[in-house]
Amino acid sequence: MQAAWYEQYGPAKDVIRIGELDTPEAGPGEVRVRLHASGVNPSDVKSRAGSRGPLKYPRIVPHSDGAGIIDQVGSGIDPARMGERVWVYNGQWERPLGTAAETITLPASQVVRLPDRLSFAEGACLGIPAMTAHRCLFYAGPIAGQTVLVTGGAGAVGHCAVQLAKWAGARVITTVSSPAKADHVRAAGADHVINYRTEDVAASIMDITQGAGVDRIVDVDFGGNLAVTLAVLKNNGSVALYASMGEREPVVPVYPLMFLNANIQMVFVYIMPDEAKRQACQDILQAIDAERLTLPIAARFPLDRLAEAHEMVEQGRQIGNVVIDID
Repeated sequence: MQAAWYEQYGPAKDVIRIGELDTPEAGPGEVRVRLHASGVNPSDVKSRAGSRGPLKYPRIVPHSDGAGIIDQVGSGIDPARMGERVWVYNGQWERPLGTAAETITLPASQVVRLPDRLSFAEGACLGIPAMTAHRCLFYAGPIAGQTVLVTGGAGAVGHCAVQLAKWAGARVITTVSSPAKADHVRAAGADHVINYRTEDVAASIMDITQGAGVDRIVDVDFGGNLAVTLAVLKNNGSVALYASMGEREPVVPVYPLMFLNANIQMVFVYIMPDEAKRQACQDILQAIDAERLTLPIAARFPLDRLAEAHEMVEQGRQIGNVVIDID
């Protein structure tokens, strides 16, 4: 099979190779997917650059997310799944072979029905972004009637969080850094949009909520946003964080958060509890079937231009997802 891989960490154009690898066979409890698209996430490019310590495998085919068609089932799997359109998640988590290849074998539970209304390219954008957004929103229970703040709503996770929150009946406030991103999140259904570069975020939120604050926060930069969190979170409110790049090791104000009785949840999508993964997949499919979840694509690259795709994601200027077309 055609695949992309790296055998050492470094800049994308220096370390990524394209060539032929052996086609894997589905083992017991597994299915094999003939991939048509592979999603490129920030975690993929960070891993290739060396963010996760020494290489665990001599050769790594990157990427966790993808979509395609089941073309082989292992023992214990219903043969009726053959030919099913699917999206996959956790493709390269704790294993050497991810979705930047023509085929992948995975446990059947990580291979999910892809609704007909979505393309393979859109399906390849579901795993990390949508499942992270779901966990951040719902880990503490239903959100119907609540006010949710989504920081960085134009990012892949944020954009999914805005849509899933609206689907679930919440009022959504989100922050962005430009007018173009503001238009992007309004189209996704955000009720209120705040440009954090030009507006006082905390003051704007308290004005929007008439001084009440927000029930939940989906946070892309926990450390960088702590001052806003303390100013706008309601008593007994919840904060789910999936990154903290602005301040990687923040000083946590324990007592101010304690006096809010705040619930702080770290979200690392790869090792979410199995029940959380199952519920996320179920709800994501329901939102898609209800036409309440879209996956905008900023750019598509062929497999042999994978390095360029990584560079685009590293630069972080695109609005929407970056996808590799494999067929």
